[in-house]
Amino acid sequence: MMDFFLNFFDAVKNLIETYSDFYFFNFLIYLFKLTAALIITLPLALEREYHARNLGLRTFPLLAVASCGFVLISESFIEGIATDVNAGDVNIADVRGRIMQGLMTGIGFLGGGAILKTENRILGTATAVSLWSTGTVGAAVAFDRYEIAILVAGMNFLVLRLLSPLKEKMENDFHDGKNFFE
Repeated sequence: MMDFFLNFFDAVKNLIETYSDFYFFNFLIYLFKLTAALIITLPLALEREYHARNLGLRTFPLLAVASCGFVLISESFIEGIATDVNAGDVNIADVRGRIMQGLMTGIGFLGGGAILKTENRILGTATAVSLWSTGTVGAAVAFDRYEIAILVAGMNFLVLRLLSPLKEKMENDFHDGKNFFE
């Protein structure tokens, strides 16, 4: 019975791949990468949400997934450029650099929207930078650099989690007229 389902599954997969550009194996790889980007950024998203920041549980994982998706899409174009005989002097590293530049610029624009200026304070800069590093996580996963993705997400989480109490204490002491280092 199991052989029937496996054969049926293979037949449907081959039929789909014959008449379209849908490749099931690539689909599974992309699904894995997009899911990995989402999972790696969840602790950071939960930390931001827990502290009632304006961006959190939905924004951070979606940004990582979108960044990963943009890089995956662009990589498929790069593969086409690399096999194109007329491409000539196209440097693949330059193309990848431009893709990263555009991606990080766009995320920086999004992060700029998270920064709020009040009369005497600027809020949201840590959230903006966290958004930017979340884009890095998504791109790293797309390039199969999971170690970079995990390290960036982990360091970002630790900085926000461990240094936030210190920052609050310093701000409170400063506003109370105390010297933090005494």
